[in-house]
Amino acid sequence: MPFYYYVFLLMLLCVIITSIVSIILWRKNVPVELFIKALRNENKGRFEEAILIYENALMEFKNIRFHNDLKNKIIQKIKLLHTLIEYQKSSVFIR
Repeated sequence: MPFYYYVFLLMLLCVIITSIVSIILWRKNVPVELFIKALRNENKGRFEEAILIYENALMEFKNIRFHNDLKNKIIQKIKLLHTLIEYQKSSVFIR
């Protein structure tokens, strides 16, 4: 068998493996599901629960290296929620 057949088979194998991995990651996208769950808690006013779920989503990003924009958005939301909780705590002392 000529050498270029081996190259072709290697390329075909790489394409198959890449597509299988992308399908698995697409179906099992845990950080996005956690982000949606945290958004629901944030909209309901449960800020502490939302922060915990956002932090769990950030931990899941260590396993998956994709979605850097979503990762940055989660970091910004955590900062915002911490600020909002501190503001609510300080407003209780004023009343």
